Amino acid sequence: MTRIRRGYIAHKRRTKMRFFTSGLRGTHSKLTRTIIQQKMRAFVSAHRDRDRQKRNLRRLWITRINAVIRENPGFYSYSKLINKLYRGQLLLNRKILAQLAILNRNCLSIISNDIFTNKETRRNSLEYFP
Repeated sequence: MTRIRRGYIAHKRRTKMRFFTSGLRGTHSKLTRTIIQQKMRAFVSAHRDRDRQKRNLRRLWITRINAVIRENPGFYSYSKLINKLYRGQLLLNRKILAQLAILNRNCLSIISNDIFTNKETRRNSLEYFP
């Protein structure tokens, strides 16, 4: 029986996998079986951490907004600000508010003071939210 040389396609496939794990140390970047395991593990971690990143960024935005809001002399809180924003139907999400808090604190304080001192907003808000 003649010998079958199975090299080209298998080598090509394994080389592609090795490129994926080229940054790992030891056998995790050398042996094919451990490369496959590490690749699967990396994909699982990436999938899980995409959701975690969204959570962590939202927590960071809330912390930044709360820190800037509490610096005001009226001592407002984050929850009161968000409540007034929704009742006043202002479409500013937490990401934009956090960017305002970092880049332009005066703008955020003007917005918060305007929301808390504007009586028309309170009257209109009672019509929408009984």
